Amino acid sequence: MDDEIRRKILALLAQHRIMTVATVRPDGWPQATTVGYVNEGLTLYFLCGLESQKAKNLARDDRLSLTIDHDTADLMAITGLSMAARAHAVDDRAQAEKVLRMLPLKYPEAQPLPMKMPSPDEVRLFRVTPTIISVLDYSKGFGHTDLVIC
Repeated sequence: MDDEIRRKILALLAQHRIMTVATVRPDGWPQATTVGYVNEGLTLYFLCGLESQKAKNLARDDRLSLTIDHDTADLMAITGLSMAARAHAVDDRAQAEKVLRMLPLKYPEAQPLPMKMPSPDEVRLFRVTPTIISVLDYSKGFGHTDLVIC
């Protein structure tokens, strides 16, 4: 991947805080859910409940599709990312604690939480590693997408 497209991907990741993730349910249907995320480079992290449907789906099938974007009144200003990725539970406690410390940093203007952040034992954290990234940028033409194979 060239430096320009990498910078664009990293800028889009930095500008946003939520993504829609789609996992594969046991019956084969996709399940899409909105989650918050943090990233280190192109690696993304999100958390969910220990017994959530997402966690169960990913324990069975680690494939994940996701989108990151925002609403805009200008059709030709649409930008965003979609990714095909693999998601694996973060088992290393030090890494999990680091990710949990990173999450509130995405919300610097937010009031303090009315509760403490959960511990790694109370949530399931996932590391998302993209395999294909589509960079959507309508300013380059209606529906323009740059495809990146990771």
